[in-house]
Order: sequence, then structure tokens, then C-alpha cells
Amino acid sequence: MMDMDQKKHLIMESAKQSFSLFGYKGTTMDQIAKIAGVGKATIYSFFENKEELLHEIVQSLVAEMKAVAEKALTEGATTLERIHGAIYGILVLRKEERLLIQLAHEVQQFGNQVTRDALAGIETELVDFIAQHIARAIQNGTMKNCDPKMTAFIMYKLYIALVFDWEKNNEPLTDERISELLKLYFGNFLSS
Repeated sequence: MMDMDQKKHLIMESAKQSFSLFGYKGTTMDQIAKIAGVGKATIYSFFENKEELLHEIVQSLVAEMKAVAEKALTEGATTLERIHGAIYGILVLRKEERLLIQLAHEVQQFGNQVTRDALAGIETELVDFIAQHIARAIQNGTMKNCDPKMTAFIMYKLYIALVFDWEKNNEPLTDERISELLKLYFGNFLSS
């Protein structure tokens, strides 16, 4: 017999699977219940609606991305290398996560406000997370003084451009090449 946490996890995984296959708009609570092998009432005992369920799934993905970033922030030799590893790790996970790919496609295709808000929320949380680490680097003297949030936003957007946009018309860049570009564009400016 499953306990409440296991049921909630099963429902979230089933919803994630359905959202990944059919998108937010194409997923129904009936589909989620069928995939999970539970009644709809069981889903509603945990989640008020489909939007709340998506939000909870997105929050778990953000936590996973932050864990990847935290690990990378302990591995680089310089502050810039650590930040590179964190942002690159986040974006690789984002690029490979089927749910996020489907949500981005749905935003482009339908302009769905719920999915747009979900993706914007991910970006906001990740930029804030990176900004906190930039602020710490400034405080401990390993990075020049700058606006941490603005710098995090610019770096994140540069990575989006290099990881996603560049490869639309060019060969994908390697991790090493992106790191070189980060040093070229930000190295002298940010290193203390």
C-alpha cells in the first residue's frame, strides 16, 4: 500500500509524463489519473487543479537544476569557471528535459499564459540563484563589483543564445568553447 508521499510522487510523475507528451493544454486530469492508476479524486486531494500540479512539477525541476548548479559551483578553479559550470549545467538539463521542451514548444505554438508563466518562473528563480552566488563572489573579493542580478541576467541570456539559439543555424558549441567565450566576454570585466 502506498503512503501519501508515494501517491503524490506517482501523480506528479504521471502528470509530468502526460505534460511531456501532450503539453499542458492537451493534458487532462483524466489522463493523469489513468497514467497514475488512481481516481481523479485522489489527484484533487493533493492538487486543486492542473495549473497547481504543473507548478509543483516545475518547482521540483528548479530544485534539480539548482542542485546541478550547486555541485558545479564547488568544482571550478576560478569564480568564472564555477559560474560557467553552474549555468551550463542548468541549461544542459533544461535542454534535455522533455517537459521543458514541450512547454517551450507550446508557448511558441499557442502562446499559453500558464506555460509562459511556468517558463518565466524558472528563469526568474535561476537568475536569482546565480545572482546570489555572484553577490557572494563580490563580497569575498573574487569578482569585481557589479550589479549581481543584472550580471546574472546578462550571463544567463548569453548562455541561452550560445546553447540554444546559435545551433539553429550553426554547429553546436562545446562546453569548452562556451567557457572560452565566457572568459573572452566577461573575464577581464568580472575577475578581480
